[in-house]
Amino acid sequence: MNLKGKRILLGVTGSIAAYKSAFLTRLLVKSGAEVQIIMSASALDFITPLTLSTLSKRPVYSEFSDKKTGEWTNHVELGLWADLFIIAPASANTIGKFANGLCDNLLSATYLSARCPVMMAPAMDLDMYQHPSVRTNLEKLTSFGNLILDAESGELASGLSGQGRMMEPEHILHHVERFFSTSKEFSGKKVLVTLGPTQEALDPVRFISNHSSGKMGLAIAKAFQSKGAEVHVVSGPVSIPLEKEGFHLYPIRSAQEMYEASSKLHALMDICVFTAAVADYAPATVAPEKIKKSDPTLSLDLVKNVDIAFELGKNKKPNQIHVGFALETENEEANAKAKMQKKNFDLVVLNSTKEEGAGFQHDTNKVKIFSKTGPVVQSELLPKSAIAKMILNEVKKLPVWV
Repeated sequence: MNLKGKRILLGVTGSIAAYKSAFLTRLLVKSGAEVQIIMSASALDFITPLTLSTLSKRPVYSEFSDKKTGEWTNHVELGLWADLFIIAPASANTIGKFANGLCDNLLSATYLSARCPVMMAPAMDLDMYQHPSVRTNLEKLTSFGNLILDAESGELASGLSGQGRMMEPEHILHHVERFFSTSKEFSGKKVLVTLGPTQEALDPVRFISNHSSGKMGLAIAKAFQSKGAEVHVVSGPVSIPLEKEGFHLYPIRSAQEMYEASSKLHALMDICVFTAAVADYAPATVAPEKIKKSDPTLSLDLVKNVDIAFELGKNKKPNQIHVGFALETENEEANAKAKMQKKNFDLVVLNSTKEEGAGFQHDTNKVKIFSKTGPVVQSELLPKSAIAKMILNEVKKLPVWV
């Protein structure tokens, strides 16, 4: 996409990842955007203003006033000038300031003055990134409407390896392009998507699970995101690369963990889509040590897991939309309609295991979409991305949405 005419503020903070801001600046300028850079004082230790000024073709600001001329840098004007404000890298220190309204430098003053959408690309060591104080600050910033571009995993400056690397400039550019290209039909809406399987532990190394890949849930999450929604994904263990999509990601393993994560988010959501294949049962007890192959048979006592969609459906607000999925092998339509009533769904999407190329693991799907108010909508065998668009279209037809 061409970003010609788009005005982008780029905030650079004190992080070893500050060198990536030069690459990001170059990519944004090459795409046609006007880029104005603001640096924190600590960022000056990692990359020079001359480098960024040369690449952006604009002066770089880091102080409230020019010490040579005495001219004031108008942070309010900067905040009103931009179409988008990106902080990359965003250090733990700056994240803490933004989350708590602290204003001791030009960058934080501009953030508090900005009326445009804000993206942040955190960068720090893995233990810092997972520290409860940082997670709390990121959650606060998300609640303010800021877009958090989750850190990526890999080798870190400390020599450790894990999540904490600033999102690569190419991936940030992708999110910027997607931000400006969306039709914004779901702008301002918060969407929860559960996806993937759950794993119910037998012992420290074994578990009960299913074949869900999470592909349908990912397609739905991406579809909502492309239409301007703020997307929160609660995901079981999957191999698809969710970290690079820019969702608010909550990885879990068991059904109980998925329920707890979803429950915390539910009241804040406008739309909830339950695509996860949650295990119906879990072992009554988890062996503390690996179960040895001693007897020719092994008996398991299983207990019923919490029904996530059912429990959250009991607390569904009048202005919320719940979308569920049904994977059936017999009496398909009757079972799907019964599930819609029992779990208080507005829509239920029926998959059939009898359709070749549909269901688990496939990149395609064939579905029937039932609603309480409209006719049944049936698809052909289509890519899951196309199925996702169909589901969004049906969401827009619901009386709650209208």
